[in-house]
Amino acid sequence: MSVAAFEDEVLISAHDISKQYDGFRLDGVSLEVHEGEVVGFIGQNGAGKSTTIKAILGLIALDGGKATLLGCDSSTLSKNNARVKEGVGVVFDTVSVPGHLKVSDVGRVCSRAYRNWSAQKFAEFTKLFDLDESKAVKELSRGMGMKLSLACALSHQTRVLILDEATAGLDPMARDEILDLLLEYVAQDGHGVLLSSHITSDLERIADRVVCIDKGRILFDMEKDAITDEMGIAHCRLADFERVLAAQNEGEQVRYLRRDYGIDLCVPHRYDFLRRYPEIPCDRMTIDEYMTFILKGGVRQ
Repeated sequence: MSVAAFEDEVLISAHDISKQYDGFRLDGVSLEVHEGEVVGFIGQNGAGKSTTIKAILGLIALDGGKATLLGCDSSTLSKNNARVKEGVGVVFDTVSVPGHLKVSDVGRVCSRAYRNWSAQKFAEFTKLFDLDESKAVKELSRGMGMKLSLACALSHQTRVLILDEATAGLDPMARDEILDLLLEYVAQDGHGVLLSSHITSDLERIADRVVCIDKGRILFDMEKDAITDEMGIAHCRLADFERVLAAQNEGEQVRYLRRDYGIDLCVPHRYDFLRRYPEIPCDRMTIDEYMTFILKGGVRQ
């Protein structure tokens, strides 16, 4: 099927979803994953990433709002919609199969769970990931366990992958392997990926958009390139900072962080800034740094 057939199709949707727990509230969260996209989902521990993913998968009952997966209301997934479950691959931060099973047994169990299971693909992935089929799941390292979960997720005909900290605990070479696989996956017609990760360098490599959540609320939802390609960090002395502020348009907000050596300024358009202020050093923005500006920075108008 061509990409055009899936054009603008929303694979994952959360619209104004809320959930109250003791000491925590998911508060009006909205996000989407379209076909052809890798969406990075970031936030500090306890910010609400895993709760949002559970809501999308229909694993928790919502207090408000609506989540959908492949066009199906997530609240109905546990009752029916086997077609939707066939089309979704999920990798959590822990292996979700019994520890006593051998790697080879996992493939046989999955073959009974998924009508579109491919034993050939599973064998290819276990070989690629150097998984010992004779080993029990409980004997696998965390990194190898994540590889096993990903092998399972990629071995039936999924259209969307949801990964919750799946690259955590992997060495850099293993992470690169998995990121390459995700890029190959999303390049196929009608596929999309939601990748929750605290390793933002991974997202800088493969994400199309970045969604940040904090204390149960979405802080920003932006094209990744708007952060890493367009924005910058200007390293200002106090006099430079005041001079830049004085030249801003009335009502325009400026985000900044105080440092020991001066003040760092969040610059929306790095190259424009460098043309106007060539004497002020201005570096490329990273996702981590932008999140720090949003969470901890001051605002001046």
